[in-house]
Amino acid sequence: MQDGKYVILCIDDDPDYLFALKSVLEDGGYVYLSAPSAETGLKIYKDHHPDLVIVDLMMEEVDAGIGFVKDLQAMGNTAPVYMLSSVGDSLNVAADYSSLGLAGVFQKPTDNEKLLSVLAAKLR
Repeated sequence: MQDGKYVILCIDDDPDYLFALKSVLEDGGYVYLSAPSAETGLKIYKDHHPDLVIVDLMMEEVDAGIGFVKDLQAMGNTAPVYMLSSVGDSLNVAADYSSLGLAGVFQKPTDNEKLLSVLAAKLR
């Protein structure tokens, strides 16, 4: 937490999507951190220890999001991690996300009300 607000780290290589998430999350009362790549996301994660992480499945590499989540697991992460996916239900084919310890998967484009509702329930 920072100043009594939960800190959420969003990782996506689409700057427009990050900007949209920034607006939604800050308006929802969260502290927003962002990274344009999994590599930068790991650095920010280590520096800030966010309360929750949202990471895109496909960034600079097809499975960059999965690699990021595996790195978090190796570091002993306890923050809930949500994956963003534009591939929908076929994510199960691309990766066994339950074995990654994900809190859930959000479909792109994200329903803002649903996103805020899920985050509030998970964090409070």
